[in-house]
This record gives sequence, C-alpha cells and structure tokens, in this order.
Amino acid sequence: MIRSLLIAVIASAAGAAAVGLIYGAEGAVTTFYLVAPVAVTVLLIAHWAARHRARIGGISRQLALAILLVVASILVTVWIGADRMFLSDHDAAVISLMAAVIGLVALRVGQVLHAGIAADVDRIRAGLERIGEGDRAAADLPVGPDELGEIAADITSMTSRLAAEERRRDEAETARRDLVAAVSHDLRTPIASLRLMTEAIADGVATGETRERYLSELRLQVRTLGDLVDDLFELSRIEAEDINWVMGQIELEPLLNETVDVMRVQGEARGVNVVAELSGEPVAARANPEKVQRVLFNLIQNAIRYTPADGSVTVRARHLDGQVAVEVEDNGTGIDGEDAPHVFEPFFRGGPDTSRSSDGSGLGLALSRAIVEAHGGRIWFESTGSGTVMRFTLQQEAAA
Repeated sequence: MIRSLLIAVIASAAGAAAVGLIYGAEGAVTTFYLVAPVAVTVLLIAHWAARHRARIGGISRQLALAILLVVASILVTVWIGADRMFLSDHDAAVISLMAAVIGLVALRVGQVLHAGIAADVDRIRAGLERIGEGDRAAADLPVGPDELGEIAADITSMTSRLAAEERRRDEAETARRDLVAAVSHDLRTPIASLRLMTEAIADGVATGETRERYLSELRLQVRTLGDLVDDLFELSRIEAEDINWVMGQIELEPLLNETVDVMRVQGEARGVNVVAELSGEPVAARANPEKVQRVLFNLIQNAIRYTPADGSVTVRARHLDGQVAVEVEDNGTGIDGEDAPHVFEPFFRGGPDTSRSSDGSGLGLALSRAIVEAHGGRIWFESTGSGTVMRFTLQQEAAA
C-alpha cells in the first residue's frame, strides 16, 4: 500500500508540474491539492477491493470495479478542473462523454478477456475434478505462456509424478504380496515336514535307521529355514539402506581361492569341478570381504545347482573399464529367454522347476544383486551358448 501511495503522490506532482508550465506556480499547487486526494482515494479503494475479493465476486466483477474506478477518477478530475476554470464546461462535458464511452468499451474488453480466462479456469477446475476421481490423463488443460497455462503445466507435471508414484506403489504392493506368498510357500513345506517327522519320532513310529534319517533331515530343514530367514533379513536391511559394513581394500585372488576351496566339496558331491582361474596379477577392490564372499557363495552354489555331472564352474577376477570384475562361468543348462528378465527377482526359480521343489531359497541372486549395488557395482549375466557367465563389478581401490 505504501508503494501505491507513493505512486499517487508522484503522479499528482508530475501532473501539477505540467499544469504549472501553463498556469504558473499557483495553478500547479492547486492542481496537486485537488488531484492527489483523488488518486490516493482510488488506490485505497483498490487495495480494499484486493483484500475483499471474495465479497466482490468473480473475476468479471473485479475487472468491472477496476474499470469503474479508472473512469470515475477521470470524471472527478475533469470536473475538478472545470470547477477551477482549468477547463471550460464545454470541454469538461466532451471529455466526460469520451471517458464514459471509453469506459463502456473497456468494460466490454474486460468481459471478452474474462470469457477466455473463465473458460480456462473451468477447464482447470474440471481437470482437477477428474484427477481427484482417479483420472491421471489430465487432458484438455489450457496451454499457453500466461499464468493459467503455467498452472496447467504444473498440474500436468504434478499428475505425471502422481501417476508414477502410484505405479511404484502398486508395483511395491504387488511385490509385497508376491513376497508374502513365496515366503509362505517356502515355509509351509519344510514346517509341515518338520511337524510330521518330529511327531513320528515323539510317537515312537520312527526308530532305528528311520529315526536317524529323520533327525538328519530335521537338521537340514532347520538349516534351510535359518538360511531363508537370514537372507530375508539381510535383503530387507539392504533395501532399507540399513548398511553398517566396514569397507576397505581387499585382495580378490586370495578371497576367490578360499571361496572355491570351500565350494569344491559341494561341487564334487554333484560331480561338478569348481576351479579358480587366476592370472596371479594383484586385483584389489574397495569392498566388504564377508559380503563379497557371500555373493560368491550364492553365484557358485547356483552354478553348481544347474550344471550337470562332469561339468565345471570357473571363477575369475580381472580389471574391466576402470573397475574390478568377478565372474562365475558354468557349462550348465543356461538361462531360458523367458526367465532372463526375472533372474534377480526374489524367490524366482527358472526353468522347468515350477513346483519350487528344488533346494535353495530363491533369494540368492536377489541378495547378490542388492549387495553388489550397495557396493556401487552392478551384476548381470551373459549366455555363452554352452552355459552362463554371471559377472559383477566392484569399485577399484583408489591409488594412495
């Protein structure tokens, strides 16, 4: 408001100075004292109207009030000039008539402009109603460089973000339901087996060799359930970014040799040869050794599972595009094309094993991907025509 009052005073002073050039200093002073109150009054009314827009009504009424204030100020100023003999009565009448005509034309101009504005406002209102009802297309919104066009563009952008967020929410909800179903399935079978075997042992039905076999199976099932729970817990912590790993420089070749030595026994039990093919060149990466070894265990175990007897699993480490790449290659059955997009999904088991009866929790590759990505690397696979290469990268240790 202070700025408006300053404008009124400065404009009145400028007009008075112009009159003073014709009628002298007395005319200038008289003009200022007559015109300044009109200008100040009109601007005060305008500020009052701006604060009480809801009482005035729609945009058309606000435009009409603005035009009325301008025309009224012209008429008052003209008749003040006539009263003080700056203008003749004839001149004042002519100017008043001209101001009235221009006021009517301005009012019509305001109505024409308001019609377009009102139409755009109605389109925006209708679009918001559709968005509120769940329609994320947000079509038929006004387009243009004016403020309403900018608002419509913001609404379109907001709707796109909202639709994307809803898609992510729906995907997350679907993934959650699938996860619950998969966990329930993987828990139901071993728990049922545990219940039956413990009841058989407790009732004395299982004796001798059968009892020993049941006890061995009980230990295996309990270990499987423990591994499943551990993997689920680890995966959920990584996805929640609850990571407290100690990272440092590790030499990969000793780690690969140690892992291969451990997994060689499991491979021999299936008739699969597990070897480390290392160049002897130092290969270092910044990582957590326990987590990297866990990835290796998962990849090698998975390769052994799908490699036929007399096959082989080969582990390598090398530099690749400024990073360190670790790969596990097998000459097994390969990955079916339809399974490829889902390989790293939790609980996914590809191939003909639709009954989910194979060993393993189905979390190994999903957990491996989470660990690798938490290290800033990536994991992928390539088909060789006679098997599969699982490969993941780690950040190379920066030079000191």
